[in-house]
Amino acid sequence: MTAEPLPDWFMPPPGGWTADDMDDLPPGVPRMELIDGALIVTPPQTRFHARVMGNLSHALREVSPPGVTADLEITVKLGKRQRPEPDVLVYREPEDPHEADNRTCCSPDEVLLVVEIVSEESEDRDRVTKPDKYALAGIPHFWRIERERGEPVVHVYELDGIKEPRYIPVTIARERLKLDVPFPVDIDVKALAR
Repeated sequence: MTAEPLPDWFMPPPGGWTADDMDDLPPGVPRMELIDGALIVTPPQTRFHARVMGNLSHALREVSPPGVTADLEITVKLGKRQRPEPDVLVYREPEDPHEADNRTCCSPDEVLLVVEIVSEESEDRDRVTKPDKYALAGIPHFWRIERERGEPVVHVYELDGIKEPRYIPVTIARERLKLDVPFPVDIDVKALAR
């Protein structure tokens, strides 16, 4: 059995992949993110992952203040070779509606919260690699959602930049998530998977 050759677009440009190259990928390619200059193909999601992601995005959009929104499938340009795609991204919307509708990424200074829902294939990236990169970029809030006994559990972190930027744990929510930052939130955690 012979392996199919890789498509031309998958070969890195001279000097390697950069965050700006992500917008030049041809239409119809799989969803990808850029971590340390390497393209990471986003695998198909489980039903649990898709439901939690969609329901959380909707819940956050409902309570976000004017000028702030929550979206899916938007990357964050953290640096020349870093453009991860959080599962849910909460950010300040651009004032120009045309720019808002045509955007494919945000800069870290626009982002209030990133959420990663841990999948089997992305455990290390979701628990270690991406949170470290988000913290170094100065994103103030990070949530990691794990699956315990079939139910979502939200681990909430805030940026502590006293010595070097890193996230410190704030709470773990299994039933209800009530927070005042980045804006008031009251979410039925178990309902996220329904």
